[in-house]
Amino acid sequence: MTISHKATGSIHNLRIANRGIAGGLALLGLLIVTGCQTPVTSIAPEDAKYSEVILLREGDKIKIDFPGTQNMESIQQIRRDGKIELPVVGEIQAAGLTTSDLEKAIIKQGAAQLVSKDVTVTLQSSSFPVFITGAVVHPGKVLTDHPLTALEAVMEAGGFDYSRANLTRVGIIRHEGGQVKNFTLDLKQVLEGKPSTPFYLKPSDIVYVPEKFTWF
Repeated sequence: MTISHKATGSIHNLRIANRGIAGGLALLGLLIVTGCQTPVTSIAPEDAKYSEVILLREGDKIKIDFPGTQNMESIQQIRRDGKIELPVVGEIQAAGLTTSDLEKAIIKQGAAQLVSKDVTVTLQSSSFPVFITGAVVHPGKVLTDHPLTALEAVMEAGGFDYSRANLTRVGIIRHEGGQVKNFTLDLKQVLEGKPSTPFYLKPSDIVYVPEKFTWF
């Protein structure tokens, strides 16, 4: 059987075209995979670290001392309206202030009644909720009275469901200042003991553990 030079050239051109299509598809696949990825944070951003500047919230229990005045010590729980009521001073807004700010507010409001302008406010206990969802054993609300990292919150929810959890892309959703902030954490690195800065949660943060991607 004889194949003409013209037919041979057509077959050769077809092979080149097929190679070009295959290469294009491979490049497109690579672009899709890399384009869908978002940066993974294994070290917490500066604004996500636990801050020593703690704002008081409703439900917090605080101790107020007046060192310059005898028998003037008060333990208060901040009411749902964000206020406390002190002898002599009266009602005062506490929620949303730091302990230092509250000290100044008490001195200012009680200036005429207080013998000494020395006031100390100490936070005794505080509790706040965070929410855990996704591929964990017991999704739901976790209440804490101390600083809590994302990994610790997952452990409080029974730990990861390792059969389906994607530990490298754990999401944090945070509502702050009227905006929604999103963070992505690689908690697999943390579990493997690799150096990382703990990511501390803030009140009402949502921790989402996604499922592993599988091909069907």
